[in-house]
Amino acid sequence: MTTLMPRRRALLAAAGAAALPLPALAQAPWPNRPIRAIISFPPGGAIDTVTRLIGPIMAEQLGQPIVGENRPGATGTIAAAAVAQAQPDGYTFLFDASSHAAAPHLVRNLSFNYETAFAPVTQLTTVPLILVAHPSVPANNIQEFLALGRARAQAGNPLVYASSGNGSAAHYSAVLFLQQAGFEATHVPFRGGGPAVQALLAGTTQFHFGTTASSTALAQDGRLKAFAVTTKERIPQLPNVPTLQEAGLTGYEWIEWGGIFAPAATPAPIVERMNAAARHALGQQTVKDRLAQIGMLPVGSSPSVFAAYVREQQALVGRLTREANITLD
Repeated sequence: MTTLMPRRRALLAAAGAAALPLPALAQAPWPNRPIRAIISFPPGGAIDTVTRLIGPIMAEQLGQPIVGENRPGATGTIAAAAVAQAQPDGYTFLFDASSHAAAPHLVRNLSFNYETAFAPVTQLTTVPLILVAHPSVPANNIQEFLALGRARAQAGNPLVYASSGNGSAAHYSAVLFLQQAGFEATHVPFRGGGPAVQALLAGTTQFHFGTTASSTALAQDGRLKAFAVTTKERIPQLPNVPTLQEAGLTGYEWIEWGGIFAPAATPAPIVERMNAAARHALGQQTVKDRLAQIGMLPVGSSPSVFAAYVREQQALVGRLTREANITLD
């Protein structure tokens, strides 16, 4: 039952409340309860591994636990939708992968707009890709491989490449490579990086853009030929393997990446504190060592730098999707 105050008392109470200083009316400082980390891919995937590696260190900085929640599926859009529709109060964040740039171009009838639904917090990691080939491919370096690819395409017998699926990073990296290299090749998509690498090892395909985690050891022991890396600089795992830019593909770069996003309209001070906690975690030597073991490099960019990078990636992926008519079908 609601108790109504007499009019005079109600007016006096309202006046007294209005006279209270602002700190007495302010909300409790953030964070004052656990923070949800919505992870866009299944347990054991790259972004899940990074989230669970840095989460406890971030929690120490923030004073509240970070609770991971995997919501895989639909190219990451299930997790993204959950965060896009969450309250922008600093208690729900999206831990997403580079599919964040591809999903809006591949998935139809989304209930949200990727460009306006999120406030980028920080880029967490990069994952270099390696152009690897079956040992039977008659080329010993990237220049010979480029010449072979062009000759085979001109003869009507193009090389065959494997990817981890339509619209995957391995697919887009190959599309960009073939555009700049100036020849065509036949695409065979697989359901994941593991099957793609196995097909390459079996010789049913001839080249593939693999992650450092999946391809480095195979290249080092001679089971695959490593011709180039997709980063702007050589990677420490394969210091003798050149970049595609060194091979003459000016400006070529393609990486997988992971990052944190907040719902749009999340207050800037919360975004900055989350950013600082992530950068602190990425700066720990134990984290750097573990990331190196699994073929990742820490980044820790500012919100503004990450926002610009995401816009650039979305534009690039959109162009490649249209030009190569990439679909999930």
